[in-house]
Parts: sequence; C-alpha cells; structure tokens
Amino acid sequence: MIMAKETTQCYTTTPNQPQATTSAPGRSLLQISVVMSCLCAGTFVAALDATIVTTSLPSIAGHFHSASGYTWIGSAYILANTTSVPLWGKLSDIWGRKPLLLCGNAIFFAGSLICSVANTMALFLFGRVMQGLGAAALMTLVNICVCDLFSLRDRGLYFGLLSVDWALASGIGPILGGVLSEKATWRWCFWINLPITGFAFLLLWLALKLDSPHTPIWDGLKAVDWIGSLFIIGSSIMLLLALDFGGFTHPWDSATVLCLIIFSIVVLGLFALNEWKLAKYPVIPLILFQHRSGIAAFVVCFCHGFIFMGEAYYLPLYFQAVLGASPIMSGIYLLAFVIACTVSGALTGLFIQKTGQYIPSMWLGLGLLTLGVGLLINLEATANWGKIIGFQIISGTGIGMNFEGPLLALQAIVGVKNTATATATIGFVRTMSTAISVVIGGVVFQNQMVKEGAKLVQSLGGELAGQFGGANVTANIQLIGTLPSDQKVVVRQAVFASLRTTWIMYVAFAGVSLLAGFFVGAHHLSEEHEVAVLGLHGQRGDSSGDTTNDTPGTQAMEMH
Repeated sequence: MIMAKETTQCYTTTPNQPQATTSAPGRSLLQISVVMSCLCAGTFVAALDATIVTTSLPSIAGHFHSASGYTWIGSAYILANTTSVPLWGKLSDIWGRKPLLLCGNAIFFAGSLICSVANTMALFLFGRVMQGLGAAALMTLVNICVCDLFSLRDRGLYFGLLSVDWALASGIGPILGGVLSEKATWRWCFWINLPITGFAFLLLWLALKLDSPHTPIWDGLKAVDWIGSLFIIGSSIMLLLALDFGGFTHPWDSATVLCLIIFSIVVLGLFALNEWKLAKYPVIPLILFQHRSGIAAFVVCFCHGFIFMGEAYYLPLYFQAVLGASPIMSGIYLLAFVIACTVSGALTGLFIQKTGQYIPSMWLGLGLLTLGVGLLINLEATANWGKIIGFQIISGTGIGMNFEGPLLALQAIVGVKNTATATATIGFVRTMSTAISVVIGGVVFQNQMVKEGAKLVQSLGGELAGQFGGANVTANIQLIGTLPSDQKVVVRQAVFASLRTTWIMYVAFAGVSLLAGFFVGAHHLSEEHEVAVLGLHGQRGDSSGDTTNDTPGTQAMEMH
C-alpha cells in the first residue's frame, strides 16, 4: 500500500530552551485547539448520551406508560452503537474521515431531535437507534481523525484529552440526567445535545482540514465488505439480545436465550471464515489478531472497559441500596472515581508524548486497577468515607492510565495503513465489553441475592421478600427506605453481600488484564507523521502484501 508521509518541521533547541512540538506540522496552536475542541465536543455528547438517561429511565418509561420501554431505551442505543462501530472505520477508509464524521454528527443530531419531541415509545426508540448509530461514528472517527492529524508519539497526549472528555461526560451524565428529570423535564436530556452537536458540526466543517478522496458512491459501495458487516452485526445483535433477555424476560436456560447464543457463535465463525478467505477488503482483517502483543492489547482493552462499566454501574447501586443515597447524590459520590480517571488519563497522555513509552504507565495502571477493585471488597455496609473515596481514587487512577496504552500498542503493530481498522476494532471490543459487563455482573449479583433469600423471607415474609429477590431489588431501591429499621438492615446487608461477590468477579477480570498487560510488547512510537492513502486506491493497497509494521521503513511512501 502507498503511504503519504508528512515531513516534520525541525527545530534547534538549546539546553535552556523548551522542546518545540512537531505533532502537527503546519498547524498553529490555535488551529489545533479549535479542531481538538470540536472533536472533544463530539466525544462529549456521545459519552454523555450513553449515561444521562440512566437516572431518567423511570421518568421516560412512565411518560409513555411502557414497562418494556424501561429496558429497550438502553438496549436500542447499545445495539445500534456497538454493532455499527467496525463499519464506520471501513467506510472512512473509502470516503474519508471528515465526510463520515459530519454524517455521524448529523445522524446523532437527528436522533436527539426525534427523542426530544417523540410522542410515542416507538418513535422515541427510533430516535435512540439513530443516536446509537451517530454516537458510534463520533466515538470511532474522532479517534481516527487524531491518528490522521498527529504522529504516533504525540497521539498519547490527544488520546489522553479525549479520555478525560469521555470520563467527565460519563461521570456527570447521571447527575445531570437526575437534575433535569426532577427540576425540568426528561426531554432536556436530549435537547441539550442539539446546540453542542450543531456547533461542533459547523466548526468541524470549517476547521477540520483532512484530505477526502473523491470516491464514486457506487464504486465505494461495491468495495464495502457487506457480507462480513452483516455477519458481525448479526452475531453482535444476537449475543446482546441473549444477554438482555437472560434472567429478565426469559430464563438463561430457555430455548430463546440458548438459540441466540449458539447462533451468535455460529455466525461469528462464518464471519471469521469470510474475513479469512472471501472478503476482498475485510471490515476486520484477521491479521489484527496474528500477533501476541495485539491479542494482549485486545484483552487489556476488553477487561478495561468491562471493569470501568462495572464500577460506574454497581458503585451507584451500593450508594443507593446500601447507604440510602438518592440518585443525584449517588452520582456525586462517584465523582472521586471520575476525577481520578480524568486526571490520571491526562497525565498519562502527557507522559507518553514526552517519553514515547506506554508500557510503564500501562503496567502501573493495571496494578493500581487490580488493587483498587480488590479493595472494593472491603467496603462496609455503613458509610466509611475514607474507604469509599480512597478506593475509588486508586481504581479510577488505574482506569485512567489505560485508556491510551492498548490502542497505541495495537497501532504501532499494524502500521499506518491499518490504523483506522485497528482503531475501530478496539472501539468495538471496548463497547462490547461495557455491554457485557453489566449483564455478567448482574448474573453474579442476582445469584447471590437468591442465596440471601432465606434471610429475607425470615425477616420480611415471603411476599415482601419477593420484591427484593434476584434482579427485583434494582427496581425497588426506593422501597428499601420505607421499611422498618430492622427489615431495612436485613435488605441492605443482603445487597451488600451480593455486591461483595460481584466485586470478587471484577477482581478476577482485573487480574486477567494485569496478566495480559505483560504480553503487550513495547514498540517504537514514531515522531514522523504518516498518513494513509484513502479511497479505492488505498483499499487495493490493503489487500496486497503484509499489513503489519514489524519492519519499519519497508513500506512504499509518497511525500505529502
């Protein structure tokens, strides 16, 4: 494949003179600031939208008088978001980053508008699907744009900024959603996206300077791996539906759930066969998984997203069901975790840019993550704020230090020509892990609550205990506060014991991530800025020859 290589501007420095940055040749600090602000805005609204509805779900479902809508409000978004991530990366290789980013921005805007004005649950869910599609484009293409704008060495800094942006939005989303639902209306959870998304669209259109190939629409459509895309989307949807149904609308051993899981695995096998033997331009080239370091990076990324979502979901449950906090206060109590994520993410990005090394921060972060999640087992059934804040800071620091490392490690292996595909694939793995995390955690939590059932029946009686058995407790948290003191203590102790078992499961995943981290290789992060040739010419280059970056300097290049 032919590459375009930007020449980097050289500077002469004295020992007392600060090192000039060469991350964006030909771009001023103002241009970089404007572009990164726009990219961060896209990431912010996508991350905010994923969490702002969590505290608004009862209000939305109640407005439409739809009990099933409570589940599908989140599921519609997750299904559309997760399954479309790989396709956005490949489409951007064919038609360019900027057109697809603007398209995703527009889709997200339209979805937010539909949700804001919807008068039926069906129309609202359609808007959520559009939001999921648009958010997938924003999250994926923003990272790919950073790769096109900056050298591998300097990406750590800008990925760090994006991780800060993402963590902040994820942290304030539940708080903002609760405030808007209580003080105004749940519709403001979607109205708020419109000015941010519209302003970002305008600035990206004017300020983002990336070359886009003039690929004819029909020729581009013929180059898309539609069979592979259909297989991976179908497999993902079946798996996510199985996880969504299992233990709630259908038993785990029901024919519906088992068939969905089995067929998901079968279709995934067909996808692998298609990518290996049939696809001319694979949507996820299997060569991404041919190196030990790359596989380890995917494992670290999966466990990282898995644990992040577990803490973000089950710590508020601890605050509300065990400590008796309101939804808004539980979001505030989570700020120690969010702030630790943002600060450590920013500092890690700066460290990687200055040193060109991602392994030290990755190993340290995974160690802190394992320690922090392990310490959560020692939380108490009463508020011990030293432990609550301290344990969140330790685990949050570990989370923040590993937003960038796995992605940079993978990009260093596959080289510039597969950067977009690698970035989209690792984004797909991360989104799948977050969707799976809540379900697996829920299964562990529910099983332990069943074991606590005898104590609940003895104290509360069979009928009342049934409202707190298994998964029912999450839907009846507010009911706990109305119980007499002795019964309240029993229920909270049962929830506390179940959460402790859940934390043990998350510690196991943290241990796996720590072990996998030692298999991630240290690769050179080049300060030279290489940009892949896009369009059909670039796709033809992808299909020939080796696609890895094991022998730097051997790829053919064009001077930009």
